[in-house]
Amino acid sequence: MTDSVTVARPHEDRVMPAVIYGLYLFGAFSALLTVFIGLIIAYAQRGSAGERMETHYTFLIRTFWLTIWWFVIGIALILFGIPLLIVLIGLPMIIAGGVIVSVVGVWFIVRCCVGLYYLAQDEAYPRPMSWLF
Repeated sequence: MTDSVTVARPHEDRVMPAVIYGLYLFGAFSALLTVFIGLIIAYAQRGSAGERMETHYTFLIRTFWLTIWWFVIGIALILFGIPLLIVLIGLPMIIAGGVIVSVVGVWFIVRCCVGLYYLAQDEAYPRPMSWLF
């Protein structure tokens, strides 16, 4: 018969990462300003966070910057394609830009939901430096 020993993990505050996930999700649907507030909080809290929560802050910061990067690319394609509509070359650029912006929006929301799932399980985010999930 084996003895099962439960090792208690040290308590880490999960409230601030949850607040930031909430700010990100709220910003995705309404006030974009809350996403920037969440980013500032994530940078401020990352240094003093425990090992598990630090992975969530890293994940949140990377989520923000990857979203901005792809969003800028999508908007640039749209803006570059608008003047080229005169010769009909711009239409594929506008469509591609719109697809990129739409996919990035869904990706952002799914990424936040996956991060919230790991946070609710009181687990570190397993791949905070990943591009996908």
